[in-house]
Amino acid sequence: EWFSKAKKNGDDGSGNPIEIPKRTTPAKGYELLFQPEVVRIYTSLLKESKNPSVLEAAAGAIQNLCAGRWSYGRYIRGKMREEHGLPLLAELLNYNNDRVIRAMSGAMRNLATDNRNRELLGLHAVPHLVANLPGGQNQPGRARSEETVVSLLSTLAEVLGTNVESAKILREKQGIERLMLIIKDGKSSEREVRAARQVLQLVWAHKELRRPLEKDGWKKADFINPIPSSTTNGPSTRTNGTYEDSTVPLLDRGEKRDVIPLNDLGSEAYSTLDQRERRHTLDEPTDTLQRGVYGGRKGSLPLLDSYDG
Repeated sequence: EWFSKAKKNGDDGSGNPIEIPKRTTPAKGYELLFQPEVVRIYTSLLKESKNPSVLEAAAGAIQNLCAGRWSYGRYIRGKMREEHGLPLLAELLNYNNDRVIRAMSGAMRNLATDNRNRELLGLHAVPHLVANLPGGQNQPGRARSEETVVSLLSTLAEVLGTNVESAKILREKQGIERLMLIIKDGKSSEREVRAARQVLQLVWAHKELRRPLEKDGWKKADFINPIPSSTTNGPSTRTNGTYEDSTVPLLDRGEKRDVIPLNDLGSEAYSTLDQRERRHTLDEPTDTLQRGVYGGRKGSLPLLDSYDG
């Protein structure tokens, strides 16, 4: 199993052991939601469940819990690697359900902010991510929504990082061809095109790949296109290992408190409602049953009740 190649348990990916402090008092209330022990529950669900609603919910919870700069997010990213959760997410990208694939992709994106996770996912999950992009031989029966394609592209950019080996795998798996198709086929949305261009720019940034790419028939202009920074829907821009706020959907941005501000979910927080569903729900003034219950988002549905596929 490829997770066996990970560094020994407790490594946070930077060479420093993850030390989870012992609690002096038992966790209670909302604290139970983000204790590192919950990782085993979610990985068990990912491994055993055949219900797409459960799979989506488990991955969505992981995505939110491992986001951000807070201490428990770091612990959970490490525990997911320790509990062999990374290959589970990668394998579930083969699940023939758009919403499940989007949830797995989003969880992987936040997990990849850990250096070691990013290295492992870049080497072993890239083929699964590429396989779900438009252009594959099996895609007519596995059409992906815009939200899912953008998520896959953003995750690809996150796991590629600065690792040239991951970029080589992308090229070997015909990822370049699929990215070019997204940009040039005239069927992709503006968001999809922007996200694809950002991945291509990351690939071209590896100088040792340029000659092989040129031998494949590509040229610099195929990879380098300006992307308006104000409208990019791609992944975080990492500087010295830090995160951009856009990858911190659930947690206080820039805050040091280890709490989950349930009433301040951002627009990019994990949700089982797609954009059209969300707009419809927010515009429905009489829908008060679920209002304010789940993350303070008006009209949100419980994870297990919102699956419509």
